Amino acid sequence: MSLILGIETSTTVCSVALTSEGKTVATEKLFLEKSHSSLLTVVIADLLRHAGVDKQDLAAVAVAKGPGSYTGLRIGVSTAKGLTYALDKPLIAVNTLRVMAHQVNRYNVNDALLCPMIDARRMEVYTALFNDELNELDPTKALVLDEQSLAETIEQNEVLFFGNGAPKFEPLVKDKANAKFIAEVTPSAEAVAQLAFTAYQQSDFEDVAYFEPFYLKDFIATKPKKRL
Repeated sequence: MSLILGIETSTTVCSVALTSEGKTVATEKLFLEKSHSSLLTVVIADLLRHAGVDKQDLAAVAVAKGPGSYTGLRIGVSTAKGLTYALDKPLIAVNTLRVMAHQVNRYNVNDALLCPMIDARRMEVYTALFNDELNELDPTKALVLDEQSLAETIEQNEVLFFGNGAPKFEPLVKDKANAKFIAEVTPSAEAVAQLAFTAYQQSDFEDVAYFEPFYLKDFIATKPKKRL
């Protein structure tokens, strides 16, 4: 029995999930701002306890590697690495945008192209383009949105846009019939663990000592505003 613990902390939503042979056993999401660092390990412990699973029973730990929030990714990856190191279990990493595409593809009745978008501040998003078989047609990148973004793709294909960055793009393509928007799609640990099962079968594991999150862009620290 291949029990995989999934961890997802790429955005403000924090989630964990447990799957067996790729099928969901239990999952939990937290919609609390800045809850990752204080509650992630607690939620993992509660999830395993309620499922009647000991940590040593896990076959692997899977984590969404990014792109996404710098702080969120750092917390999720460090937690996953700590678990795999302590338990001597393999670490599996999954691209966050692929995770989102996998979630939406279950309802993709028209075999449209899938374009997840994660907010990267201002008019920039982290995005990629997938077909209905989850093959990557356009690689993960940071994209500054304007009226010409993905214009040729939208002209020739029906495209589903989703994620917390998609609302910034919707007003720019509101007259394009092929551009469809799905609200309130956040990456889930359930999808992380489901996708990780294939990687587990192929022994596609990360080197725990050297693995780092896929930040995509360098972290830029900002100084807090002075109080008057």
